[in-house]
Amino acid sequence: MNGQDWNALRERMVRQQIENRGVRNPAVLRAMREVPRHLFVPEALRKSAYDDHPLPIGHGQTISQPYIVAAMTELLDPKPADRVLEIGTGSGYQAAVLARLVRHVYTIEIVEALGRE
Repeated sequence: MNGQDWNALRERMVRQQIENRGVRNPAVLRAMREVPRHLFVPEALRKSAYDDHPLPIGHGQTISQPYIVAAMTELLDPKPADRVLEIGTGSGYQAAVLARLVRHVYTIEIVEALGRE
């Protein structure tokens, strides 16, 4: 797949899975459109990165489905001057989305083996 293919999948994800379920915050929608989710999943699962379900990332952990990330982020109501502490980095996708919205994101992984990867 090339960059345009990934961009098209990401746009479809936002329209069909996120906007259609009521997420309206323009900054959250923009962040979801910008962060390349496929880079946060194992290479073997990249073609499924924009599907509407969680994906395994190893060590019994998953990357949350896109809608859940968007909904949690909208409920957080992040502001540009905010600092966010995330417990449980996982794939890093949620932190990457938040980094588009706030001044600083601090994140720590709670599964030691996953944090070493």
